[in-house]
Amino acid sequence: MIHGLGTDICDVRRIRESVERHGERFAEKVLSEAELAVYRRRGERWPDRGLRYLATRFSAKEAFSKAIGLGMRMPMTWRTCEIANLPSGQPVIVLHGALKTWFEAQGFTAHVTLTDETDYAASFVVVEKN
Repeated sequence: MIHGLGTDICDVRRIRESVERHGERFAEKVLSEAELAVYRRRGERWPDRGLRYLATRFSAKEAFSKAIGLGMRMPMTWRTCEIANLPSGQPVIVLHGALKTWFEAQGFTAHVTLTDETDYAASFVVVEKN
């Protein structure tokens, strides 16, 4: 049974402005350690690709927070919600700490899809109750 749906669209230009204004602190606030490593690798070679990566993760976490019905309130935090990729490239949500404990106690599973273009990143999350 579907528990919640979440969608978000993010303006990559807004993310660029935040990075220019706050530097690495913005990425460090939003991304998990694993995501931060990918962001830095992508950004070293192609800065715009790094920004789009950051924007898709930001968007997916916003959509996830909406789908679970908490918004950005505990136990939901930016860094405890990680958007990873399977070897096939399919995005998946990996949770950590108190958020993982809470999510599993609810009997939830989540599905995520994301996309980006030059100026926008978008995501959609479905949370099911098992």
